[in-house]
Amino acid sequence: MEIPVNSWLNAINVRHSRRAFTGESLPEDKLHRLETIANEFKPFRGARAVVVKDPPENVFKGAIGSYGKVKDAPHFIAFIGDTSVLEVQEVTGYLGEGIILEATSMDIQNCWVGGFFRREVVANIAGLRPNEQVLAITPIGYSLEKKSRTEKTFSRIVQSHKRKPIEDLLLESPQTYPYWIISALEAARLAPSAANRQPWRFLIEKNSITIRTDNLSDGRWVSKRLDCGIAMLHIELGARVNGVEGKWKFLSKPYVARYSVS
Repeated sequence: MEIPVNSWLNAINVRHSRRAFTGESLPEDKLHRLETIANEFKPFRGARAVVVKDPPENVFKGAIGSYGKVKDAPHFIAFIGDTSVLEVQEVTGYLGEGIILEATSMDIQNCWVGGFFRREVVANIAGLRPNEQVLAITPIGYSLEKKSRTEKTFSRIVQSHKRKPIEDLLLESPQTYPYWIISALEAARLAPSAANRQPWRFLIEKNSITIRTDNLSDGRWVSKRLDCGIAMLHIELGARVNGVEGKWKFLSKPYVARYSVS
C-alpha cells in the first residue's frame, strides 16, 4: 500500500500515549479500516499485525499491581514478528508504528505496550505461526477525556514528554544539513520508545541517514532495535514529505539500518 505521508506525519505531532479508556467499542467502519491496513501494510517481510476486536479481560497487567496497567481498552492490535528473520525487531517496530499512526489519524487513542501484557494469552488469540512471537501490542479505543492518576504518574516517571535535542543524538558534530535531513531527524526525535529511553543515534552522510543503537545493552521486554524500527518510519516520513525518496538497507549490530537517497 502507498504510505499516506502527510496524515502519518501529522499524527506524529498530535499523538499521545493513553492507557485509560472509556470501554466504548469503536465503530465497525473504523475497525474494518484498521484491519485493512493490517492486511495491506507489508513494508518488509517478517512482521504482521492482528486486530483483536473482543479481547479477554486478562490481557493487560501492571508492573506493580495496577501501576502502568491499561484499563478498559475495548480492542487491541498485536504486532507479531518472525524470529527466523534477522531484522525481526526493526521491521516489527516499523510496521507497528505505521498502524499506530493510522489509528491516530482516525482519532483513535493508543499506546505501545511491550512488557506489561500476558504474552501467552495474546499468542493464543493471534494464532501464531512457526517461529513467530508477539513482540508488542497496542490497546485501541477512545480514551478518557482527562488523564487518569495512573497515566499522569506513568508519564511523570518516564518523562515521556521530554525528548533529547537533535545534537545529542548525532554521532558527529552538528553541521549544516539539507532541509530533508533536518525534517527527518526532527521526526525521528519524536518517535516513542520504551520508557522514553530514546536509544537511537544517527550518522549523517552526504545522501544518507544511518541509525545505530546507543549501546549493545538491551531491555528485558522491548528490544532497542524495535524502538529504532519505529524511528526508521519517522525518518522516512520526514524525508518523503519533502519529496525525497530513499531506500532502507539493514545493517549489522550495533548499526540498525541506513536510509539512502540517490
